[in-house]
Amino acid sequence: MRIAISGSHYTGKSTLIEDLVEVLPKYLSVEEPYHLMEEEGYEFMGSPSLEDFEQQLIRSLELLNGGKTHIIFDRSPIDFLGYALSLPDAESFDLEEWLPRVQKAVDTLDLVIFVPVEVTDSIFVPKSADRDLRLDVDEKLRDILLDDRFTLDVEVLEVCGNRNQRRDQVLTRITELSQSHDSG
Repeated sequence: MRIAISGSHYTGKSTLIEDLVEVLPKYLSVEEPYHLMEEEGYEFMGSPSLEDFEQQLIRSLELLNGGKTHIIFDRSPIDFLGYALSLPDAESFDLEEWLPRVQKAVDTLDLVIFVPVEVTDSIFVPKSADRDLRLDVDEKLRDILLDDRFTLDVEVLEVCGNRNQRRDQVLTRITELSQSHDSG
């Protein structure tokens, strides 16, 4: 199964991935494009920029381009649509150009886990986090993933609660999907 964990910054995505990999030893995790690019020497601008998010979108598309199964991606191309559409210069983002590529990549996923911003945050959110951007991205991702704004037609599970509850919600859904694949 190919799974992507999506959500705004500081929602607990990486923590959820750690918890899942611990109980699903056959699964590999793939770090989010930001960290991979940073390790490779990409220099991000000081504040969030459309160029940076487009570069991360390209990297995310590349990461999903592969047939490996039993993999959990930290973020998906959908995340970078959410970020790009939340920036002040969002009107210069060519959504129509990107959507076919995002659709093709998303089609390789069996499940997208949406980790929303919750009323009571499950993890520590530093004061330096851009609160308005965080909430706007969360709203955009809800629209894209839960309301299927772009008709991406991907299986989405929204998780909530503490670490164990989130992990258990994902494990239950993986089991359900595996059983339906086996019987179908």
